[in-house]
Amino acid sequence: MSYLISLEGGEGSGKTTILHLLAEALKEKGFSVISTREPGGIEIAEQIRTVILDRGNTEMDARTEALLYAAARRQHLVEKVIPALEAGTIVLCDRYIDSSLAYQGYARGLGMEKVFSINKFAIGDYMPDLTLYFDVNPETGLGRINKDSNREINRLDEESVNFHYKVRQGYLLLLSENPDRMQLVNAQNGVEEVFEDAFKILMRYIQEQQENS
Repeated sequence: MSYLISLEGGEGSGKTTILHLLAEALKEKGFSVISTREPGGIEIAEQIRTVILDRGNTEMDARTEALLYAAARRQHLVEKVIPALEAGTIVLCDRYIDSSLAYQGYARGLGMEKVFSINKFAIGDYMPDLTLYFDVNPETGLGRINKDSNREINRLDEESVNFHYKVRQGYLLLLSENPDRMQLVNAQNGVEEVFEDAFKILMRYIQEQQENS
């Protein structure tokens, strides 16, 4: 069976690190799995990512930003995600539609419904089967970024702390509206504990799906 599993969270939530740990753990259990990211994952989407996150593009309009994310998402979906799902592979995706809803829809003030309609056109019926939301205090997350010399600093990292609090509020709203799909992981904890919590949720979901199939 194939699943589209998205990992979501604010800046510095550690989801990218956990994604790679989850991928390795699933492979050890014999699952076919790929890990990818948004925006990016394939060449065209990576080019769009460069434009979106360029620290020099401070004049980018919020709607332009939302449309670019949707465009990158569409190309990534048809070129990489759908073929993997059709091949029976578990896809672990670092960000997906909920990022656009939280960042552009809520924090940028475009409206979640409007941003969802843009992305519905882009993804069709390919919603995540399960979304792990890594919840962290924005100040903690941004503090982690500042301490990590290997991490790229992008345009979103330089937004105000207030913006990142709005992002978190957006995610928590999505979590309350989608309790069957989204599961919260406390990302304030250390990497090992966060990984264990995320892996338990993921394996429980897979086992439930296998039992019901």
